[in-house]
Amino acid sequence: MNILITSAGRRVSLVRAFQTEIKKLNLYGLVMTTDYNIKLSPACFVSDKAFELPLVTEENYLELLIDLCINNDIKLIIPTIDTELLLLAENVDALLKNNIIPVISSIEFVNICRNKRETNSFFLKNNIPVAKEYKKNDYKLPLFIKPFSGSRSIDTYIIKEEKDLTEYHFNNKNLMFLEYLDHEKFEEFTCDLYYDKNSNLKCIVPRKRLETRDGEVSKGLTRKNELMDFIKVHLNHIEGARGCLTSQFFKNKETKEIYGIEINARFGGGFPLSYLAGANYCKWIIEEYLFNKDIEYYDDWENNLLMLRYDDEVLVYGYTE
Repeated sequence: MNILITSAGRRVSLVRAFQTEIKKLNLYGLVMTTDYNIKLSPACFVSDKAFELPLVTEENYLELLIDLCINNDIKLIIPTIDTELLLLAENVDALLKNNIIPVISSIEFVNICRNKRETNSFFLKNNIPVAKEYKKNDYKLPLFIKPFSGSRSIDTYIIKEEKDLTEYHFNNKNLMFLEYLDHEKFEEFTCDLYYDKNSNLKCIVPRKRLETRDGEVSKGLTRKNELMDFIKVHLNHIEGARGCLTSQFFKNKETKEIYGIEINARFGGGFPLSYLAGANYCKWIIEEYLFNKDIEYYDDWENNLLMLRYDDEVLVYGYTE
């Protein structure tokens, strides 16, 4: 019953959550990890076993991943970064033939999540408002600029004055000019959503983003609010969605109007707050994918739970490069 978390990096809390749930279920199994440099990955040191793999862009990545899983009796793969999602989605059959189950959404849905313009179209098709995208020769200040294929808040800009715009913004075809949703007027939420193997929504945990660092929440608060009913109405079934999705919304403080911002077809960095609040996606994945158990809709998680993250240390004695 071994589980593999790929590109584990700093996902210490996610590794420990799966370790905890395996023990609670009285299963014999290990939580293993991979990374490009396991000697500098804290999650790899706290996992039961770690393996070094090349970057996902290398031609032999999939072959090495499959061999690793076969040789270590790994039954379940949990991806954690955007760049590996499409490769796994495209090779589900090859993995399944080797009795390896990737918890991954469909190729079509992964492609929607990877492209912010496609994500906006998806939201609009589901009657969810989005920030207006401007043409680069016809825009209105203030602006929010972001890449349509980026992550971790890299290459994002708030432009309030004309002088702040540069040739880089205009010439970079990857950058989108968007209507700015003022944080004075809007609250920002990241929602951890669980979709079962039939792509039906089973849990919604809105997390208010109080503070972020490198695109990942460092202070967050669970909130049972209008977002739950809104998401149930508009996203109760997403064709091809499976496992944990992380979706971002802005909610107007006065009008309560909700805007869709983006979706990631994977665990987000702030998921530990939802897990500690009682939304046990790790347990559900084990039960659903390894024991074929049906997952019931769940909303009995802890409301108004505040998470304040801080830096901790993983010490490795006798380390050699």
